[in-house]
Amino acid sequence: MTTTSKRRHTEATQPHWLEWVTGIIAALLVLAMIAWVAKEAILGEDTAPSFVVRQLSTVAVDGGHRVEFEITNRGTATAAAVVVRAQIVGAAGSADTAEVTFDYVPGNSTATGGVFFNQDPAGRDITLHAVGYTDP
Repeated sequence: MTTTSKRRHTEATQPHWLEWVTGIIAALLVLAMIAWVAKEAILGEDTAPSFVVRQLSTVAVDGGHRVEFEITNRGTATAAAVVVRAQIVGAAGSADTAEVTFDYVPGNSTATGGVFFNQDPAGRDITLHAVGYTDP
């Protein structure tokens, strides 16, 4: 702690108790972060990509309809070139198909995207699923 006397700054011989508390809390946080990273590096298990695709919304756009979705990678490994296929399924079978490729989907994360259809998907089922990926 610094005190001012006759326009001169002098350092106190003992630090203030608040400085000790702040230093201890900061040291504990740093140690906890190091321990967590070390645990993940040593005990963390890599699992293959596992995808879940969920439709978010359907929006009419110029010249067609956009179906927005999110893809979740439940595995811990990152997947590259992830291809998602969307199909409008009607009474007579598959009516329209669209695909989109994600550059990558990291492990334990979610990405969003959209596909475009010429036909209105209202009242029909839309299937969305990942059809392939590569290891980065």
